[in-house]
Amino acid sequence: MAKDYKGYLVAYGRLIVMVASSICLITTAAAQTRTPNAPPAGPPAPNQTPSPAPSIAPPLAGVWLDDKGDGAIEIIPCADRLCGRIVWLKSPNDKTGRPMTDGYNPETTKRKRPICGLFVIGDLKRMPSGAWDAGWIYDPKEGKSYDVELKLRSTDQLQVTGYLGTKFFSETFVWTRAPSTLPKCVSTSASNTY
Repeated sequence: MAKDYKGYLVAYGRLIVMVASSICLITTAAAQTRTPNAPPAGPPAPNQTPSPAPSIAPPLAGVWLDDKGDGAIEIIPCADRLCGRIVWLKSPNDKTGRPMTDGYNPETTKRKRPICGLFVIGDLKRMPSGAWDAGWIYDPKEGKSYDVELKLRSTDQLQVTGYLGTKFFSETFVWTRAPSTLPKCVSTSASNTY
């Protein structure tokens, strides 16, 4: 009897490994088909104020400091969705004193774009739960895009969950609302070109 039980456990373990491998392959394929830093749906035109959403801006709109305090992202309505761009950097210049650029972008034509003003969140849709999901987030430190969900934890805390296809393999960060005195590296009426 113990022998049969051991065989069952071995077979079950192999099944788990096969399922996990399949999920990894699916999420890797999904990540490879995403266009890194594709413009958000309904992005503001260069040098124009973003169009407000049909309703009042959601409570999570505003400027948020990332989990390490290295940058601030302004979440704004873009048509009926949300998008976000970098508006402050703790270290805005590279080692040579020049403004940081999107040097890791897999699209070589985009590598000279300044980081400050760069749209890094887009296409977020309001969900029945109150969260905003089914959008993308771009990490200029890696040149990679991920799926993203944004959810308010409190008035001053934003939960940011990055994932690839499924939230089973996700990473969650908590951003804090930036003080209104935070100096911005771009004006609120300007936007980065794509």
